[in-house]
Amino acid sequence: MKKQITAAVILVIVFFGMIGIAYGLKHVNHEYTYTDYPLKYEKEVNAAAKKYKVDKALIYGVIKTESNFEPDAQSGVGALGLMQLMPDTFTWLQTYYREENNYSFEDLANPAVCIDYGVQLLSIFSQMYEVEDTMLCAYNGGPGNVDKWLSDPACSDDGKHLKVVPFPETDNYRKLVAQNKSIYKKLYFS
Repeated sequence: MKKQITAAVILVIVFFGMIGIAYGLKHVNHEYTYTDYPLKYEKEVNAAAKKYKVDKALIYGVIKTESNFEPDAQSGVGALGLMQLMPDTFTWLQTYYREENNYSFEDLANPAVCIDYGVQLLSIFSQMYEVEDTMLCAYNGGPGNVDKWLSDPACSDDGKHLKVVPFPETDNYRKLVAQNKSIYKKLYFS
């Protein structure tokens, strides 16, 4: 009888020990994930998401993919800021919408400016393309290329979805943004 009680006590200790270890591992992993996927620039993201009606998880997915939250990020081709806008695109957005603000390209290092204009561009592309995946290809590879791909039967069966993306960088980009968006959704927006 004494052996049975001792065995039962050991089982209880082992059981609760395993629960404690599992909780600890989950907690460590949980913190690690939040560290890798921060909610930086919440004020700016929330304002732009509301203004342009764009999903916050998508915005964070783009920022994570484009610059990993480095406001001074600059690409090899000259894109700048958190959302990696090109000078011509930034100038077009300001001219097209006849804004009273007259920003210089260097102003894209300001998170508020870059997020506002980057999300504005996402909104424009989401109106042009019904499919988010296609819209992300336009953000990375340019709408002219996407329009060509959509009209090419080798790339698209229906003129809306891309079954093949000829630029490997753009193909990887759309997948990475979708993955980052999904993680942000699970962590913060579900």
